[in-house]
Amino acid sequence: MRRIGVIVNPIAGMGGRVGLKGTDGAATLARARELGARPVSAERAARALRELPDGIELLAAPGAMGATSCAAAGRPCATLDLSATGAEATRAAARAMQAAGVELLLFAGGDGTARDVLAALGTALPILGIPTGVKMQSAVFATSPAAAGRVAAAFLRDGLLREAEVMDLDEDALREGRVSPRLHGFAKVPRESRLMQACKAGASVPDEAALDALARRLVGQMRQGRLYLLGCGTTTRRIKQALGFDGTLMGVDVALDRRLLAADVSEAQLLRLLDEAPATAIIGVTGGQGFLLGRGNQQLSPAVLRRLGRENIMVVAGAQKLALLDPACLHVDTGEPALDAALAGYIAVHTAPGRTAMLRIAA
Repeated sequence: MRRIGVIVNPIAGMGGRVGLKGTDGAATLARARELGARPVSAERAARALRELPDGIELLAAPGAMGATSCAAAGRPCATLDLSATGAEATRAAARAMQAAGVELLLFAGGDGTARDVLAALGTALPILGIPTGVKMQSAVFATSPAAAGRVAAAFLRDGLLREAEVMDLDEDALREGRVSPRLHGFAKVPRESRLMQACKAGASVPDEAALDALARRLVGQMRQGRLYLLGCGTTTRRIKQALGFDGTLMGVDVALDRRLLAADVSEAQLLRLLDEAPATAIIGVTGGQGFLLGRGNQQLSPAVLRRLGRENIMVVAGAQKLALLDPACLHVDTGEPALDAALAGYIAVHTAPGRTAMLRIAA
């Protein structure tokens, strides 16, 4: 019988909707809970497990670290006897699963979890990430939980592998507005590029002048009395700077009447603001990955997006960044598959004043 290991980081992604940049560290986790954060990993992991074919034996970490998600997916599993906690529990579980002879380790978490798995295994065992974190810069993750299940199933059929980068950002630096990516190594992952996200890529210099001009044009077109939800990243930061403030690099800021109304907002703050005025969200494209939603901007939650409507979402990106996407499509991973399907289809991406490119959002 084919055997897959399952590890879930139960706190991964909790900081996203409350405007934190992750959940690394006890103090950040406590703050996330104070702000009303709820766990998201268990259900996202279960969504991946439901995609696996019958006849697969699952070996899971105990409780919320894996077995709970297996039960939620209706998948029986054997459970490890594990006494470690925190990051060491992830590493210990990974080593135990390798010793037990699993063919693939399916883990749910973010870049920090990927680092722990890599530290335990190196390239000794193929791994595959179910995306449940906030940032997810690494190339070991599928594009969505359901895609992770389908990639795992494909791997069991063909056994093809490739190497992929494990990256992570310094969360403390992010909270100070600095992006400090670091390559931690390479892992073996299934060779299924269509359903796997690429490693995060940096900004492209040839796009700078056009994007600066676009930012000024968009500011000039902003309507009085309308909220503008300005997403994270360097492209949207140009719009914030054109409005006269630096803004939050890895957060969502809100402008009204061409002034900063609220900085680094949470989902709850956005919902309150949307009670007061109509709004447009202006979001960028994650370089190399093509994500619009679900990677670092979870404040734009399903509840917020439904209130906005697809017609009130504007996408901005450099033409060179779009040209480098492979495949040439965009992705959304909002946490609700039905909403992802509703957002799918072609959308105009503004690349310069008076210039747009039509790209497909893959469901």
